[in-house]
Amino acid sequence: MSDLTKVVIALGGNALQSKDSDATAESQLETVKKTCKHIAEIVRQKYEIAIVHGNGPQVGRILLTSETAAEITPVMPFDVCGAMSQGYIGYHIQQSLKKANAEIGRADIPIVTLVTQVLVDKDDPGFSNPTKPIGKYYTKGEADELVKTKGYTMKEDAGRGWRRVVASPKPIEILEIDTVRRLWDSTIVIVCGGGGIPVIRTDHNEVQGVPAVIDKDFAAEKLAEETDANILLILTEVEKVCLNFGKPDQKELTNVSIAEAEEYIAQGHFAPGSMLPKVEACLTFVKKYPDRKAIITSLDKAVEALNGETGTVFLGQ
Repeated sequence: MSDLTKVVIALGGNALQSKDSDATAESQLETVKKTCKHIAEIVRQKYEIAIVHGNGPQVGRILLTSETAAEITPVMPFDVCGAMSQGYIGYHIQQSLKKANAEIGRADIPIVTLVTQVLVDKDDPGFSNPTKPIGKYYTKGEADELVKTKGYTMKEDAGRGWRRVVASPKPIEILEIDTVRRLWDSTIVIVCGGGGIPVIRTDHNEVQGVPAVIDKDFAAEKLAEETDANILLILTEVEKVCLNFGKPDQKELTNVSIAEAEEYIAQGHFAPGSMLPKVEACLTFVKKYPDRKAIITSLDKAVEALNGETGTVFLGQ
């Protein structure tokens, strides 16, 4: 086994495509190229990494395309749409990171996308309370029409508009984890894309896909656990987690203990659709491994955060 520091990186949607709701595959690739330059800098620092990414906008677009073409071709099941998003987002990251690594003299590192199934509990309460945003943003009027015509569940998303929400069960087990472990020391693995394809075990002990999206931050935490990673690094739009976000008395957090984080959660400081799952994932990791670290920061500050210069660090001790 390598003695290098092992980091699981969770990439948010802003790292994968522009905020333009009509973003194309070509514009997504351009965004991913910029993202991978930052990831290559982490590689340059001699960290061993695995990458987990979200897929909310992309899987929503794939499903919408399938539904729009329903008159000429069958609609793809939601879990299949998730698998498709793993493939094309992973392809963009593979291609872009290979080029970025070559620019720093590390073209020798193999990069692979692993289509990943993640086991969830069929009785998870998430199925009765959809919370995970997918697809584009809508106005209130457009959202009301989708509820009426398609039966979607729509929720307002942190002041940015209305989005469709689906079930978001918690991950129990990464089914391809043994393969990830075998690849880790030699290969950068893009794994659990979109949180992984959610599957349940049937009464016949077979796996079966379900219509849901696992939060990628919880999937990244599970991956960090199961690969014995030293650091869980969640990259988002902000350099540090804040209290009273967007208000005149906004306060940035630097080092946060478990007790402090739990108090802030109880006080309602973190939005359920955005920062809350990130904080909860970090807490889960450092509770189980008090000698390790979980960090939330922005993509462009990733290296500085790993070097202890910025970001919000969650401490188990």
